[in-house]
Amino acid sequence: MSRQKAEGKFLQTLAGTRFPTPPIWLMRQAGRYLPEYRAVRATTKSFLEFCYTPDKAIEVTLQPIRRFGFDAAIIFSDILVVPDALGQKVWFEEGEGPKLEALTDPSQFGRLSRARIADHLAPVYEAIRQTRAALPPETALLGFAGAPFTLACYMIEGSGSKDFAKVKTWAYSHPESFGLLIDLLVEAVVDHLAYQVEAGVNGVQLFDSWAGVLPEEQLFHWSLDPMMRIAKGLRERHPEVPIIAFPRAVGPAMLMYRRPDTFSALSIDTGIGAHWAAKELQPHICLQGNLDPIMLVAGGQAMEREAMRILDKLGHGPFVFNLGHGVVPQTPPDNVAHLVEIVRNWKPGAP
Repeated sequence: MSRQKAEGKFLQTLAGTRFPTPPIWLMRQAGRYLPEYRAVRATTKSFLEFCYTPDKAIEVTLQPIRRFGFDAAIIFSDILVVPDALGQKVWFEEGEGPKLEALTDPSQFGRLSRARIADHLAPVYEAIRQTRAALPPETALLGFAGAPFTLACYMIEGSGSKDFAKVKTWAYSHPESFGLLIDLLVEAVVDHLAYQVEAGVNGVQLFDSWAGVLPEEQLFHWSLDPMMRIAKGLRERHPEVPIIAFPRAVGPAMLMYRRPDTFSALSIDTGIGAHWAAKELQPHICLQGNLDPIMLVAGGQAMEREAMRILDKLGHGPFVFNLGHGVVPQTPPDNVAHLVEIVRNWKPGAP
């Protein structure tokens, strides 16, 4: 199915249409909180093998759509498939998360090559083709990638980090060589997103999960500018594709990303106030967000009140209901079903 044929509520909202009730999907909606996901995961030895096995990636992508009827699916994969495809060693330790053979010197860049991406990530693109064919026409399919700064963080730190001292020291002390890595990642991410669009996704999301560790000037240079270059490069190949930007934890600097000529929507994290976002961001661009994932764990009246508050603040303009980050493993599935019910039954009053 072509991208243009899936014209449900989600895609129309990204194009600026406001509906009486907003569309909803959740980051990490396919994940360990679902027993059916855990059953499939148990059949695969490693997480990367899981991502690269199309029938399993398809199944877990479809599971939350079957269970909750979200307005969009997001292909099951990981942002670190890009450094893996470039030639950096990537693996996942159970209970610890991703590990990479860390880059320590620019001479190692020569081992990385975009030429591997199409073949190495062919299973991801095959999963997209089959998932798009299996989804209802009104349900959008999202592709995604990590933004260059976040990918560089993992590639230089070798894992997640509390202070990102290695990557920031490299970027601050040797901006020329760090810029070479960012340039490579911009090109690689454009390739990866373009291949996803060609396989059938209806839109893409760029995750800059660690953008918030940067000071403002460096935030523009190492986060926003590369994301803008990716948007430009992708649109040169696929002019109509919607692009959602998610620069996490940047606070009021989110104003820099308020660029409707570049991004179709901004995904806001829990630290962005809904009232401020409605005033400063939403008149210019579609918003997505921003329920605290732990509210989804807590459920009950606390979740109801917070979901209603967000809807009352942001539901009067183009808005996609989502979380401020991803669903966490301890989330009760019944709470997710209740959240969908709250969003579907919301009635807009006065803004």
